[in-house]
Amino acid sequence: MRRGLLDTSVVIDYPAEQVAAVVDEAAVAAISLAELEYGVTAPKDAVVQVRRRRELHAVTAAFDVLPFDADCAEYYGALAAAVRAAGRDPRPRRLDLQIAATAVRYGLVLLTRNAADFKGLEESLEVADLGAAPRL
Repeated sequence: MRRGLLDTSVVIDYPAEQVAAVVDEAAVAAISLAELEYGVTAPKDAVVQVRRRRELHAVTAAFDVLPFDADCAEYYGALAAAVRAAGRDPRPRRLDLQIAATAVRYGLVLLTRNAADFKGLEESLEVADLGAAPRL
């Protein structure tokens, strides 16, 4: 059974068929939930906030949520160093690196729509690029 971790970019516009083609089972990082919580509060329109809140509740009900623990923190340090060694600044990528560290810690393939966010981690992390979300 192949397991994966959904990057926030995949959770936002969940492509069930694409995910099923890559993994048998998927989880979400607590860090992604933090990003989504911010997304709930960003719009000024209360109706949009309610809709986003309901979508967030659906995500937490549908997937296991994996915590960012001390082991993840150790992997985060190693991944941030790898990004720096690849000539990129890890600071603006902190949340992406925490999600990547969660995937590494739990031995999961990371499914994303933004593979470029994880450049420099190819030796440490398996990334499945689902491509850009379709425009409606």
